[in-house]
Amino acid sequence: MVKKILFSSLDFLLFSNLFIAICAVAQGLVTYYLLQVPPDKYILAIIFFGTLGLYNFSMLLSAPKDPANSPLMRVRWIFSHHRLIISMALISGLCLIPLGLLYLSIEAQLLMLFTGVLAVSYNIPFLTLDGQKIGLKNIPLIKLFLVALIWSISCVLLPIVETEHNQLLNISTGETLLLVAMRLLFIAAITIPFDVRDLFQHKILALKTIPALLGDKKAFLFSLFLLGGYLVLLILLQQTVNLEVILLTLTIGLTGWLIYKSNPERNEYYYFLYLDGMMLLQYLLLVLLHLYF
Repeated sequence: MVKKILFSSLDFLLFSNLFIAICAVAQGLVTYYLLQVPPDKYILAIIFFGTLGLYNFSMLLSAPKDPANSPLMRVRWIFSHHRLIISMALISGLCLIPLGLLYLSIEAQLLMLFTGVLAVSYNIPFLTLDGQKIGLKNIPLIKLFLVALIWSISCVLLPIVETEHNQLLNISTGETLLLVAMRLLFIAAITIPFDVRDLFQHKILALKTIPALLGDKKAFLFSLFLLGGYLVLLILLQQTVNLEVILLTLTIGLTGWLIYKSNPERNEYYYFLYLDGMMLLQYLLLVLLHLYF
């Protein structure tokens, strides 16, 4: 009975996209930590509701013909709780309106609008390719980097823009680019195993992802290469090897190990809890560092 309640709660947390929204907030907090400025609660709220709303909206748009018989547990759960997912997407959208209008600078509002349009365009078929209507994710090779770019703008660039507007920080263009590039590489790296897992479904949908073009093994190697690039940029940003660099390197090492051990036979908890959880772990370790050192 206890086990059943535990897994039901875990399914709700993961498959309703609440967990990924929490991870997004954690990535925003990592940005504030590295910038050494107080977190903006309104920006964090926007990151949370934006992620929650867009992920649920995306799932609703990409509904399969027969979700009840999908091989993916997440898809079966989402469409057996269809009204809940719609409600969460709508509530998130309604929360974003006053947050964006009342508490953001015009620069941050424009950036938020751009990110929202980019994210919605990911699924909505508004382009024509070979006589077929497609969304941005159907453009060859763009899916991975589009997801990583949206995350990087939301969790790095948006906090920087608002913090600079409030005159709490003066960060150079070079440092901004380093922070954005670091997050882009990290998110891209942990996204590749998901694409490997979903390779069969992507072939049906004619999505030309990195794994579809490179194959499983080369895609995993590319993912590890991206993590290596993250570490190089981290050292360039910090200009030294301190405790922060060591802790973030540990999370990158653990992420690399999880990627190495991932395969299409792994259950969905491995991907949505462990791999996505690396985003949350980064912040938790930095908090522990702040508390004890």
